[in-house]
Amino acid sequence: LFSAVAVGRAQVQQEPSAETTEGTGVSISCSHPNILSNELIHWYCQLPGQGPAFLVNSHKGSKELTDPPGRLSVAADRRSSALWLARPRRGDAAVYYCTVGD
Repeated sequence: LFSAVAVGRAQVQQEPSAETTEGTGVSISCSHPNILSNELIHWYCQLPGQGPAFLVNSHKGSKELTDPPGRLSVAADRRSSALWLARPRRGDAAVYYCTVGD
């Protein structure tokens, strides 16, 4: 469902894939240990045959995601984050990218 992206000097790491069944929540984690204090964590979704579409970003804490329903949670030290898809549908199967930057 998702893959890793490296952005400049800020190495971003993700697991190569995740699976769930329709309607069963899934968490997609991202590690960004070299993030700078002013940088945001951005998440994108790329459906088959389409370009990446912005989902949500955050500096810290938790932020709700409306479409698809879910939540982005950023660890207290900001070195990792997780995108929680609460009720994924078949149409949400995609590549989910985590990036960091201004």
